[in-house]
Amino acid sequence: MLSVLELFRIGIGPSSSHTLGPIRIGKRFLEDLKQQALLERTARVAVELQGSLAFTGKGHATPKAVTLGLFGLDPETLDPDEADRIVARVAAERKVSLLGAHEVAFDPEKDIVFAYDVIPELHPNGMKLSAFDAGGATLFEETYYSTGGGFIATAKQLRIPAPKDQIATGRTVPFPFASAAELLGHCAHENKSIEDIVHANEDAMRTRAETDARLDRVASVMMACIERGLTREGTLPGSLQVKRRAPAIWNRMKAQPHANDPERLFDWLNVYAMAVNEENAAGGKVVTAPTNGAAGILPAVLKHYCLSGEDPVRDARRFLLTAGGIGLLYKQRASISGAEMGCQGEVGVACSMAGAGLAAVWGASPQQIANAAEIGMEHNLGLTCDPVGGLVQIPCIERNAVGAVKAVNAARLALHSTDPSKVSLDQVIETMRQTGLDMSSKYKETSQGGLAVNVVEC
Repeated sequence: MLSVLELFRIGIGPSSSHTLGPIRIGKRFLEDLKQQALLERTARVAVELQGSLAFTGKGHATPKAVTLGLFGLDPETLDPDEADRIVARVAAERKVSLLGAHEVAFDPEKDIVFAYDVIPELHPNGMKLSAFDAGGATLFEETYYSTGGGFIATAKQLRIPAPKDQIATGRTVPFPFASAAELLGHCAHENKSIEDIVHANEDAMRTRAETDARLDRVASVMMACIERGLTREGTLPGSLQVKRRAPAIWNRMKAQPHANDPERLFDWLNVYAMAVNEENAAGGKVVTAPTNGAAGILPAVLKHYCLSGEDPVRDARRFLLTAGGIGLLYKQRASISGAEMGCQGEVGVACSMAGAGLAAVWGASPQQIANAAEIGMEHNLGLTCDPVGGLVQIPCIERNAVGAVKAVNAARLALHSTDPSKVSLDQVIETMRQTGLDMSSKYKETSQGGLAVNVVEC
């Protein structure tokens, strides 16, 4: 079993697959190099971006991510402002300190190659790294894949599936599940909630206190991201010159504190979700939920519905554990990568997770929670990933706002019935997977179709 905490990774924007993943890949490559006692012999490194990483890498800050990874930085602890200073220095000096310790020549303009003609074999987000000695001979070469949500893998890991009779990560948990049916079966047999089942599995990986502390930190970083996004005005990076909208909406809402029209609910969810995704687009600190492109949906629902009750800490943990449990199903049975599934694998999955989490906070049964998750995905099926200019801005920011509203409605609809839905959660996840496989690559984070080609950039 994977841990739910692996779905909630703290890092920087604008993309978990194109920024967070490449940072981790760069560091992983150098650690592999060091393990083979080749780091000190390295005189130059080169990086080849393949597939979606090539097509939308510039708009997703992938070159910046590569530099940070080679520098050996950890996405969870790096400071966004310091990261920008490091990237600027490397570009000016044309040198990089590998793992912060071994300096070599590195010109990002020449040593990072956008291989538009290479179709990656195992996943749309391919990244080949090579290390050379002073004579130009290749010391080590490896291809890695950024598989969405900050997850990475080598070609070997993707090519050789885990044995069916073994838990892939080697973790022994009390309630392993690879389907919603198995998860609901555990709940029924043990008379426990989804939150309880997931919590028990996390206990097998670390102490309960550590899990809870990390969940609390995830919630804290999410809320801090909202607060920054509500106050930071200006224009987002990139050729589109998109103006931040969340601060203006927030200021209008503060000027009318007693407004009680029914539609104001949309304003709350919209402004929170947009605040996060504008921060993400600006390269700020965010939490993958389960990706950066969909990072605003869970925080918006969490802030509006889970932090004002009698026990906000309990409600936040319940929300995240339940949502995370649902997210694991998508990660294990399909994908959370926009380059594989389109935006249904990002915003659709986040909507499904948030609907389930909110239903749990509202006291729903495990079956009702599964129904909420199913509704959240069913009405995002076929959602394409077609970012204009390769930037995580249009339609991504507004799409998170709409996804948050959909998630709340999914939870409300699910609470109106105790029966299993006609379409099961497992069936809708499989449908999403099949739809993603059938979807043209033009609509899967390559900016070659849809809005990306029908909207003039400048």
